[in-house]
Amino acid sequence: MTTNSEPYILVLYYSRYGNTAQMAERVCHGIEEVSGIEARLRTVPAVSTTCEASAADIPEQGPPYATLDDLKHCAGLTLGSPTRFGNMSAALKYFLDGTSSLWLSGGLSGKPAGVFTSTSSLHGGQETTLISMMLPLMHHGMMIVGLPYTETDLLTTTSGGTPYGPSHVAGTDSKNPLTEHEKNLCRALGKRVANIALMVNK
Repeated sequence: MTTNSEPYILVLYYSRYGNTAQMAERVCHGIEEVSGIEARLRTVPAVSTTCEASAADIPEQGPPYATLDDLKHCAGLTLGSPTRFGNMSAALKYFLDGTSSLWLSGGLSGKPAGVFTSTSSLHGGQETTLISMMLPLMHHGMMIVGLPYTETDLLTTTSGGTPYGPSHVAGTDSKNPLTEHEKNLCRALGKRVANIALMVNK
């Protein structure tokens, strides 16, 4: 994704069944529509219920695991998670809980950030999950970027999509494909965060 020659938006997510991963890819597409900035796609390992268990440093498939350096040097951030009882996943929260050094240094302060989520059901906690991801970002001093209703997909969607950030209704078997509305809103978030990051860094 990145060549290290341009500023980048970190697209950081956790996905269990692949739906949030698909959303992350669409967010990257939106970022890459903006000239002068790139997308850097990263994930986080699952949290084990066995205290001694640990994940390999490199995942078997998909993007690399995020590091604090990925976060420290980003021009902006988009954060994605499936919902867990109306909250972000434990894996993503575990990663964010380890960012206190960036909080102490103010390393993320003033940078734009957006959030996205996938749920099994239409009213499965999409908006509360998005807000749960916003809270630590606000403590870091990041500027939260939502989706305005000038994105007309918000007005016509019958599936996912909120002004707090893109969302997807995956279905009880987690196999619903992303709708065109959902794809468009993911792309719109990526593009919006990228454009704001460039304005902030002028």
